[in-house]
Amino acid sequence: MASSRPEATAEEADLSFARTGYPPKILRHLRRGHWRVEDSLDLHGMNRIEAERAVGEFVGRSHQRGLSCVCIVHGRGWGSRDREPVLKGKLRGWLTTREEVLAFSPAPAAHGGAGAVLVLLRS
Repeated sequence: MASSRPEATAEEADLSFARTGYPPKILRHLRRGHWRVEDSLDLHGMNRIEAERAVGEFVGRSHQRGLSCVCIVHGRGWGSRDREPVLKGKLRGWLTTREEVLAFSPAPAAHGGAGAVLVLLRS
């Protein structure tokens, strides 16, 4: 049976991650908005240092609050010097080092699409 959604693009694959031991379908569920977004963080206007600190604090605080799914808006880079997404590339490294993070994937259009990522947290 053909899927109603095409396979992930190379860009989506670059900003997708699931911890070892979790099934690949966890990423499909995230992309499709299976979990309700319980909080969000907008990184617009932050430099790399501010954004890294904000992401760490947000993920830690969200985990402590018992949240399952959060959204981080990193933007598309249109406001950056070279009109390239700076924070988007950094976000992958920041999130993969956080033990609280089980998986993340580009957000569906309703939550920011290519300018945002949904993050699934450990319970």
